[in-house]
Amino acid sequence: MYVCVVGSLNMDLVVKVPRLPEVGETLAGGTFATFPGGKGANQAVGAARLGAHVALVGRVGADAFGDQHLAALRREGIDLTHVRADPGAATGVASITVDAAGKNMIVVAPGANMRLRPEDIDAAAGAITSARVLLLQLEVPLDTVLRAARIGRECGALVCLDPAPAAPLPDSLYRLVDVINPNETEARILTGLPVTTIPETERAAEALLQKGVGAAVVKLGERGSFYLFAGGRAHVPAIPVKALDTTAAGDAFAAALGIALGEGKALPAAVRFATHTAALKVTRMGAQSLPTRAEVEEAMAR
Repeated sequence: MYVCVVGSLNMDLVVKVPRLPEVGETLAGGTFATFPGGKGANQAVGAARLGAHVALVGRVGADAFGDQHLAALRREGIDLTHVRADPGAATGVASITVDAAGKNMIVVAPGANMRLRPEDIDAAAGAITSARVLLLQLEVPLDTVLRAARIGRECGALVCLDPAPAAPLPDSLYRLVDVINPNETEARILTGLPVTTIPETERAAEALLQKGVGAAVVKLGERGSFYLFAGGRAHVPAIPVKALDTTAAGDAFAAALGIALGEGKALPAAVRFATHTAALKVTRMGAQSLPTRAEVEEAMAR
C-alpha cells in the first residue's frame, strides 16, 4: 500500500532526567541523546515499518541536522523526492525532557518546516494522488495542510489528520478529513469542551463529527482512546506496559491507524491495531524507535 505523509522533520534533542523540573529550577544529572523526529517524519517511519511504501513531503535546512535526518529516512526506504533542503532556514529542532516514567516536556523551533508552502504541495501532487492514505499534522503551515487535504480528498485518498499542535481550524479543513485523531488536550482546544472523563470525551468527539469529519479517535494516553463514527462508538483501554519514553506515541498511533484503515479494516479493529503499536513505541527511547509489523502482530497475538 502506498502512503503519502505531508509534515515536519525535526532533530530531537533529548535529556532523560529522574523527574521533570519545576519552573525556574535547574535540574542536573540528566543524560543526553539526539534522535530524528518531527511528526511528519515519525509517521512516515511508522508507516514504512508497518509495511507501507511511503513518500514524505517536507523541508529540512541545508545543515548537518538535515543531512543526518535525510540519511536516516533513506535507510527506512522512504521516498524523499519531495523533501527539500532549504538553505534559507535551519532544520527544525525539538528540545525534549523525559522523566523516569516516560512523560515528557517538548519545545519546538520549527525552522524550515514553516517554509513548506502550498506550491510545494502542488509540485508533489503526484505523490498524493498515487496514495491510498494521506497522513497530515499541524507542524507545517495551515494553508499547506489545507492544500494537501484538498488534493487528497479530490483523488479519493483516505485523509487522516493528527491535529497537533492544536490550533483553531477552518471548517473547510474538517470537511476534507476522513479521520481526525487528536489527543485529549487537542480535542479540548478544538472543541472548547472538557475532555477529562469518558462521557466528556464522547461529547467532544461528537462535536468534531458535527464539524464535518468522518470519524474521530481521541487519544487518552494511559486511559487508551475513544472512537466515534457512524457505525458506533467505544472506549478502548490502553495496553499496560512499562513506559520508557512517550515521545511519538501519538505518531505511532496515527500511522498505524491510517495503515489499518487503508488496508480495509473497520475502525474498531484499526484502533486496536494502533493501540498495540503505540504501546510498543513507549517502551523504547527516541521518537523513531517505532515497531515493525511483525512486532505489532506478535504483540496482538499475545
